[in-house]
Amino acid sequence: MNALYSITKYFCGNITKVLKDSLLFTIIFRILGFIEDEWVNSFFKGLYPGENFLSFLKRSRILKEEIFSPLIVLVVFSLFLALAINSVTKDLQITVIIAFISFFIGSVILPRYFLNNSKSKNDKFIENKKGNDKTNSLILFKSKDIYSIGFCLTLIGILFLFLSIASVGGLPILKSSLRYSLKPAFTMPVFLVIPGIGLIACEYLSQFKSNRITRSQARFRFLVLTAIGIVTVLTLQYRTPIIAILLMMIIIGYYGEILSVWEVIIGALLGVMAIIGIGYMRSLNELAISSNTNPFATLQNRADFTLNVLNLLNQISGDFGILHGKMIASSMPGSPLGPRMMVGKLIAWRSEVTVTPTLLGQMIVDFGKVGVAFEMGLLGFMLGIGYKLIKLTKDSFYIVLYSILLTYSIVGVETGILDIQVLFYFFIGFFIYLTVILKDKGIKIY
Repeated sequence: MNALYSITKYFCGNITKVLKDSLLFTIIFRILGFIEDEWVNSFFKGLYPGENFLSFLKRSRILKEEIFSPLIVLVVFSLFLALAINSVTKDLQITVIIAFISFFIGSVILPRYFLNNSKSKNDKFIENKKGNDKTNSLILFKSKDIYSIGFCLTLIGILFLFLSIASVGGLPILKSSLRYSLKPAFTMPVFLVIPGIGLIACEYLSQFKSNRITRSQARFRFLVLTAIGIVTVLTLQYRTPIIAILLMMIIIGYYGEILSVWEVIIGALLGVMAIIGIGYMRSLNELAISSNTNPFATLQNRADFTLNVLNLLNQISGDFGILHGKMIASSMPGSPLGPRMMVGKLIAWRSEVTVTPTLLGQMIVDFGKVGVAFEMGLLGFMLGIGYKLIKLTKDSFYIVLYSILLTYSIVGVETGILDIQVLFYFFIGFFIYLTVILKDKGIKIY
């Protein structure tokens, strides 16, 4: 990992330095700096509710500290089940119960047996310079290196946004039909802007924690990053990535103490309204519904359809699955059918359509109920370890890493964790967490 990380930070660092020193980016950052100063010193900013607005919300320990614990995945999944019009079958209920129990064990119980040799959070996890305290130190990443990686990922996303627009000859946000002509080879890299702005936020969070910038400055920069991400993916008329951006930045702001509890709650409510609104407007544009349809019904119908898909997959997969890893492998570039196209072929013999199978879909199809038990336990364990790390260290990078993984786990409740870049994020997260666990156990890592 050291070699790969060193190479990545070297190239990204040099690219970031060259670009930031260029005339174009110098002008951009000066303009943003001017707007930031005006924002921080603005009279109207004083009209915005302060930290103690709706202070009664802070009395709840869950709202103050535990909103985004790993168990929120189960809460969201439960709400998704409740949203559907039709009830699930008894066999699927058994599968869901297995999933919930496995996830709970992985996220809540198993992490108790790991990372118990580390120092208390007051010791800041700084490794002993004499090298005598190897077992009680954690891997820490420099926020500037993380910033340069995030900066490059964001630029790649924006570059491929323009390539995507050029490939279809217009803006999908202005003409919905163009969205179906987008090429995955161009659109997939656009979504790198999501972890990109998250990693940039890591540096701003570190600056805020070390008192190099004020809370108002940090909040403004978070707002700018969120706007950049949303404009980028909204241009292609995608809805799920917008949810991912909002959710990720809210989680980072929540654990980084950039956002107040009331802002998190109101932000979540606004996010739900945005989901309903965007889905409703897109359905109207595509003539999928009439104008007199209840906007909330579009969300219900989508949940109902997706759970019906899961029910069909559960019926044909049994206890041990039918594809035995082929679905997850189909996420790799060059596969004739993507995982969601494979779902369409399995349930309707139509490989030209993409169908979302929920978080459990791939697990069921590949390895059945056994796969659900193992993979949900593994997912829960990753999030549980990540959550324990941010509670112990308060480190900016671990906050961002956990936020990215939790975001895609929540979004994956409907869509599944099937995109190659998202699987890569989880692979990186698993590798980092495993390395931290091994080092905590005193095992030498080369």
